Amino acid sequence: MDALYTAVATATHGREGRAVSNDGKIDLQLAAPVELGGNGQGTNPEQLFAAGYAACFGSALGLVGRQAKVDVSDAAVTAEVGIGKQGEGFGLKVTLRVELPDTLDEATGRKLVDQAHQVCPYSNATRGNIEVDLVIE
Repeated sequence: MDALYTAVATATHGREGRAVSNDGKIDLQLAAPVELGGNGQGTNPEQLFAAGYAACFGSALGLVGRQAKVDVSDAAVTAEVGIGKQGEGFGLKVTLRVELPDTLDEATGRKLVDQAHQVCPYSNATRGNIEVDLVIE
């Protein structure tokens, strides 16, 4: 694959540090969530992953909608990223909640969501590695 764009960010001190993008547009204090024993006073990698996946999936949905000549511009995607023990380490699971326009029938909505899941780079990266549930609301 030839990259069309490459994002660059550096994190220091793991979950209790700072994440900064090379262009300075991201500069975040990181902190483990209270549920994982942290103080919760910053963002965490799961929140960043959820935000990225939701935005990416929304763009993919817009792309397949335009190709099908279906207006999904009012759609919203919420990504829930869970972390838990998996074997000796940790694993992730994702639920994508897709809120489609009321004017869209259920069958068309399901088809577009399934197509978006095939073209979204995050979906392609996680396929076979992370459990991803698609929920249409």
